Amino acid sequence: MYREHPTTAGPGTTCTWDRVVAEPAAPLIVPDGCVDLVWFSDGDLEVAGPDTGPRHATLADAVEIVGVRIGPGAARSVLGVPASAVRDQQLPLRDLGRTWEVLADRLAERAGAADLAVRRAALAAAVAALPRTGDDRVVASAVRLLEADPRLRVREVAGRVGLSSRQLQRRFDEAVGYGPKTFARVARLQRFARITGPTTSLGETAVAAGYASQSHLSDEVRALTGSTPVRFLEDRRGEAS
Repeated sequence: MYREHPTTAGPGTTCTWDRVVAEPAAPLIVPDGCVDLVWFSDGDLEVAGPDTGPRHATLADAVEIVGVRIGPGAARSVLGVPASAVRDQQLPLRDLGRTWEVLADRLAERAGAADLAVRRAALAAAVAALPRTGDDRVVASAVRLLEADPRLRVREVAGRVGLSSRQLQRRFDEAVGYGPKTFARVARLQRFARITGPTTSLGETAVAAGYASQSHLSDEVRALTGSTPVRFLEDRRGEAS
């Protein structure tokens, strides 16, 4: 079972979460523009994402996991390294540098000895105490524009925030992990997942989410999740139950 909780991990984070896995599993992870700090009950600490396509997180044994999610555009501020350095990867947190080695050593003493809520709070407190380098406010503005309307062209977004398209691409790579065009695709997918209701048709939802057509929706959902739109939504509902 997977559950999200309000964040207590400081600026740039969107939630804390936990997942209890009773047997070996390979949950599907789809792009959401975020980076996750992940702490397993066996003591492993990892950083995951941002993803540009679907991937399965292989969990060979029963395990309890807690995490902190860093929102789109805030990864560099929190991690202290460009977000592109962890794009499409799941790495040991220690690989990010000395600050994260110290944090991992401090948390290792509590691995396996505390319940889920205590470990989640400990991870959040450790992340909240880290120094931030400061968000790129221009990229943050561009992220909000694309979340509100993923149909915007990169040139239009760049103009609205006062950058050239090339400058926006470079700063997105550092802060988000990939460019604004990829982020727009991810934002559109997340928008589709949020607005889909039990009485709306896929065609209606496709247009409302910012897709050109139902066919466009199907192609994009398959590319980003490996599933059809219907299966993707069913899997999300099953994950939340």
